[in-house]
Amino acid sequence: MKAILNHLFSHKTFTREQSKEILTHIAQGEYNNSQIAAFMTAYCMRSITVDELEGFRDAMLELCLPVQLEAGNLIDVCGTGGDGKDTFNISTLASFVLAGAGYKVAKHGNYGVSSGCGSSNVMEYLGYKFTNDMDKLNKSVDEAGICFLHAPLFHPAMKTAAPIRQELGVKTFFNMLGPMINPARPQNQLVGVFNLELARLYAYLYQKSTTKYTVLHALDGYDEVSLTGDFKTFSAAGEKINTLNSLGFEPIDAALISGGETVPESAGIFIKVLNAEGTHEQNNVVLCNAALAIQTIHPEKSFADCFYEAEETLLSKRALNSFNRLIAN
Repeated sequence: MKAILNHLFSHKTFTREQSKEILTHIAQGEYNNSQIAAFMTAYCMRSITVDELEGFRDAMLELCLPVQLEAGNLIDVCGTGGDGKDTFNISTLASFVLAGAGYKVAKHGNYGVSSGCGSSNVMEYLGYKFTNDMDKLNKSVDEAGICFLHAPLFHPAMKTAAPIRQELGVKTFFNMLGPMINPARPQNQLVGVFNLELARLYAYLYQKSTTKYTVLHALDGYDEVSLTGDFKTFSAAGEKINTLNSLGFEPIDAALISGGETVPESAGIFIKVLNAEGTHEQNNVVLCNAALAIQTIHPEKSFADCFYEAEETLLSKRALNSFNRLIAN
């Protein structure tokens, strides 16, 4: 690790193979907590390269517990986190809208590190029991249209690093990896990232895959469609700046999509939205992200048609029914 840290301190980058080797050693417990903390801290003081991101991803996927889901054409809606915006659990709610609309969702999630309430925090608080049992996961997809994959149960490196990340309390390269290391390897992905540079790296890597993807970044810093401003998307169709005006929306105040200061507060917002009792702004933010996910699967559909499909699902409480079936499994 001393050599690795000196390499970082000298402002040098790692090859794809070196990056893969470093993360493999972290996962296998070959470094102590102080060394891992030093590496994560030093690493976040500079930008990640394509080779490094690819190498870290390769290690995580090679080491993970594989998930074999019988349903085809799966989608994940997942953000990197680390945007420091403390919104409510928008991507998780969008996932239940998708499941309610009949799509099959493999939702990858974790506890919040740089934010107060990650998807795993709210799901656990609301009664979901994390599992990596394949029979249970397949049953969830069959009956609820969605399964929830709590990252530490599938990724040994995340389990090793989790207490260190919690103590640091800031985004690390694990945030950058989260969306692209879903162990179910879904065929479709809507990925939100916290800066434009990372969005371009993601888009470059997804271009080399067979995944149908949309990478998005809000120009005011969110890792999701926030409706506080315009956002940029990267997909097989190319780069695009999506203006709120072109989508038929006015900019909203950031405070209107705050996630609350505690897990119970966040869970309260979560349940209100699922019950179609969220505010106009909360509902629209969830529906826009769900619509973009639907459009990722069906690029031939207009954004408006995808939005109306999502809206009907939320208002008819089919998204709530999907959530209730998942919790009951």
